[in-house]
Amino acid sequence: MDNWLFYVIALLIVAVAVYAVKKVAGCLLKTMVFLMMLVALSAGYYYFIMHP
Repeated sequence: MDNWLFYVIALLIVAVAVYAVKKVAGCLLKTMVFLMMLVALSAGYYYFIMHP
């Protein structure tokens, strides 16, 4: 029974963490993803177009 209680508590913690990230850091996460995509596109342009 202890394992079942552990999984329920872990699931609740994950749900609260996802909700907090969505409310507090949603804009920050979108900015980070955008910057990572921009870096990947820039690297692809540099390696495949500039130096074939």
